[in-house]
Amino acid sequence: MKINCFIFPSLCLLGIPLNAAVKSATKPNILFVFADDWGRYAGCYKGLDGRPTINDVVKTPNVDRVAKEGVLFRNAFVNAPSCTPCRSSLFSGRYFFNCNRGAILIGAVWDESIPVYPLMLKDAGYSIGKSYKVWSPGTPADAPFGGQKYAFEKAGQAPNNFSEEVTALCGKGITIAEAREKILSQVRDNFNDFLAQRKKDQPWHYYFGPTTTHRSWIKGSGKKLWGIEPESLIGKLPQFLPDVPEIREDVADYLGECQAVDAYIGILLECLAKTGEGDNTFVVLSGDHGMPGVTSGKCNLYDMGVSIPLIIRVPWGKGGRIVNDFVRLPDLAPTFMDIGGVKPPDNLYGRSLMPILMSEKSGIVDSTRDWVITGRERHFAAAREGNLPYPMRSLHTPDYVYIRNFEPDRWPMGSPGAVTPTFTPESSELEKNTGITFADMDASPTKAWLVQHRFDQKWQWYYELAFGKRPAEELYDVKKDPDMINNLAGKIEFAPVKKKLLQRMMRELIRAQDPRVVENPPRFEMSPFTNQ
Repeated sequence: MKINCFIFPSLCLLGIPLNAAVKSATKPNILFVFADDWGRYAGCYKGLDGRPTINDVVKTPNVDRVAKEGVLFRNAFVNAPSCTPCRSSLFSGRYFFNCNRGAILIGAVWDESIPVYPLMLKDAGYSIGKSYKVWSPGTPADAPFGGQKYAFEKAGQAPNNFSEEVTALCGKGITIAEAREKILSQVRDNFNDFLAQRKKDQPWHYYFGPTTTHRSWIKGSGKKLWGIEPESLIGKLPQFLPDVPEIREDVADYLGECQAVDAYIGILLECLAKTGEGDNTFVVLSGDHGMPGVTSGKCNLYDMGVSIPLIIRVPWGKGGRIVNDFVRLPDLAPTFMDIGGVKPPDNLYGRSLMPILMSEKSGIVDSTRDWVITGRERHFAAAREGNLPYPMRSLHTPDYVYIRNFEPDRWPMGSPGAVTPTFTPESSELEKNTGITFADMDASPTKAWLVQHRFDQKWQWYYELAFGKRPAEELYDVKKDPDMINNLAGKIEFAPVKKKLLQRMMRELIRAQDPRVVENPPRFEMSPFTNQ
């Protein structure tokens, strides 16, 4: 069968044939799982870094199955490592800084003049629906998805907090297995409710956005609920995290929530199989940034903060491929538009992934995809005095990462706040209070441990790396230093590399009209609580 140019216009323009006949005249469906704070942690990534990592420990059979049947992207990145700007970029396909007040968290307001892919799919004849977190804050909270009328959550929202909900149910006298099934049944029923309401033969897009990988979760739940031994992480943590029992347990608990997401994916795949539409459905799995509440994670432009899983099963594509191209989350918007036969608007940062998905190649498929730009402005508005942001931009390439900190005199993770010489390590309120100090890092046992040991000479380096002020420029050789702890920006021998990366990044930021570099003063310097 010839390629359907109505369904795949960009492939026709590029002259790319499909590998097999399209099996349905109906436009393909899209099942999209987008988990809050799910970094690049899944069993299918085990061994890809050539060194021990926490991916050696996490078990995700359902994610791994999709990877085996589809395409695993080794180098997928968000545009901003904070939920609202990341999602603004995801839904629009734009740079986060081109989304007006969607570029920040607290104080964000969605600009309804910006086209978003779900509503464009709806206008193209798709039935659209979502469960759980889409975009926040704002009015309505899921503004890019078009409002609560597309929400399918009547069965319950327990999947947003797996360990808390299971623990509460077990407290009422039922077993862990029974509690788990109660939560999984909500995933099943919400998805089936969505499928039941659409018209016959109508293509559909279902967005499943659980928040269970977002802080907080029950301490010790990784071992109790999932059998993840914290000791199995010895020697597998990144170099910037102290390899101590408290932090290993915190990471194990997080991996338990990642495994909960995997269990949800298993239910969705089971429901999809029962519809008989699996051979006409794209399955897309991803997350909105790295692990929260840890050094170099969420709210940072290091790989720990901006790298994400991206696994896509293509109905007619060749499976089992691992692609090394650098891709970015806003590539999904034009990809979904492409699938739905919708012409993308102009001036997008994202580029459709369909040529890669329809290829049979592994490794490097498109040699022009050898860079991504990431950035951030403001996470919590009150993290610094005067509601000031911490503006950063970075350029990631296969060999180097260059980071520009525009205001190095500011605290990158927020002001110290409650951390004073009188704040004793013995305080039972330590972990709770870490939410108000260095507020751009989520409160966590890891954060509390770092704060508690800030005066201990053995661990001071870890504390300073997590919370200290940073130089205006950072440069990392990611092949030799994958954890990005050895800043080369001040070394004379790396001056030509730094200059080249800076020039390349600034050319793109100017081309994209980034307010941080083309406005004086930049609009993001204004408090989000004033009219902008």
